[in-house]
Amino acid sequence: MKIILSFAIAGVLLLMAGLARAAEAPVLVLNDTNEPPFTTADGKGFLDAIAGEVFRRAGVRLRLVKLPAERGLINANAGIEDGDLSRIAGLEAHYPNLVRVPEKLVDWEFAAFGRDAALPAHWETLHARPVGHIRGWKIYEQQLVGAPYVVTAEDPAQLFRQLQLNRIEVALYARWQGLSRIQRQELKDVHLLKPSLATREMFIYLHKRHAALVPRLAAALRAIKAEGLYDRLYREKVLSLAEAPAR
Repeated sequence: MKIILSFAIAGVLLLMAGLARAAEAPVLVLNDTNEPPFTTADGKGFLDAIAGEVFRRAGVRLRLVKLPAERGLINANAGIEDGDLSRIAGLEAHYPNLVRVPEKLVDWEFAAFGRDAALPAHWETLHARPVGHIRGWKIYEQQLVGAPYVVTAEDPAQLFRQLQLNRIEVALYARWQGLSRIQRQELKDVHLLKPSLATREMFIYLHKRHAALVPRLAAALRAIKAEGLYDRLYREKVLSLAEAPAR
């Protein structure tokens, strides 16, 4: 009798474990080209918090992976990953398998960094100088068509290393992520050039097989903004960089 009871209990436990696994929310894997303060290795960045909550409210879990920008788009379009965390509008014209979540995730300021703090950042000025950007950043690829000296990098570390080695005069990146890198690496000879080159809205993109999730994600993101959570986290995790001493 004890043996039969033990088997019965074991069967119930296995059934409960199976039901628990079945009840777990599915995981979506998105490529992430961000750096601090937007995403961090410990998952405490601004977009870690915002996107994680957005996906949770939509009934799925989010996992971010780091791939080079161009490779990430190719993989997402091919369905190898489930999407891309933050990209400019209009990519669906070139990557037809990607569907854009229509609610803006964040504004990005595209900016220039150089060793000469007095150098003005204008597209016309940059065309005449050795510049570098990360491969797959479409706004820079489009704006630098015809420029005589353009170097591409696979990641921000390589981009800023080229700047420090004087292989380029200007590194084209994103304002807040560039400032964070300068502070983390204590790059005293690298400066944010002014003004910012452009500000663009960034959006979540999903592979079309997840198109049914798009309205739920958009609604969740709108709700987070309406509740004030979005603005509070942006002040705490992003705008705090503006208070740091200039280098």
